[in-house]
Amino acid sequence: MLFNGLFGQPCQTVLVRGDNEPEYLPAGPGPAQVIFAHGYFSSALHEISHWCIAGEYRRTLQDYGYWYCPDGRSREQQFAFEQVEVKPQALEWLFALACDGRFHISVDNLAGQGAADQQLFASRVAYQAIAYLAPDAADAADAGVSGFENRPLSGFNSSIPCRAANFLHALMRFYGTEGSLTEALQKDARRVAPLWAAVGSDSRNTKDTETV
Repeated sequence: MLFNGLFGQPCQTVLVRGDNEPEYLPAGPGPAQVIFAHGYFSSALHEISHWCIAGEYRRTLQDYGYWYCPDGRSREQQFAFEQVEVKPQALEWLFALACDGRFHISVDNLAGQGAADQQLFASRVAYQAIAYLAPDAADAADAGVSGFENRPLSGFNSSIPCRAANFLHALMRFYGTEGSLTEALQKDARRVAPLWAAVGSDSRNTKDTETV
């Protein structure tokens, strides 16, 4: 398994196929566990994206210390949910493309009022995904940094979590998708976020809420 080979030893974290709902269990006597739901590939990518974003402190807490409001959320609750899902779903989308797979926006509120604003949410996810792929000058500036958590990010924006960048590189090498991610994302955006693809929605409100 790519994830376990990449992160099992240096981060003491393993990906585990679960039989029920997804969950994150911090390290105890054994390594931390990123548990994905029912063996679903998309669930694995989504849970990995949350793990890549969670900061060092949050990775010591069960489910990263988040209180989860279940399906059936009000419009206000759903808006709050979508606020913290932009970055994880942007990473999940990139992971799926690196696997030559298919990504779907998830508002996870079938029993409630649905998305607070489906088109806006999809546009914000698309904007964030594109932003993660835009290289900047940080690669050269960080060339002297060492350690697994802080390796230089080759080919990505400095805003992308280091573990996410390393996982993306591993996926692209394994699936042979190197060099095609930006083009694939721009093409797929017409399906996933048609409003953003049509008008280039400038949805910049992507406050980092998961790195503490």
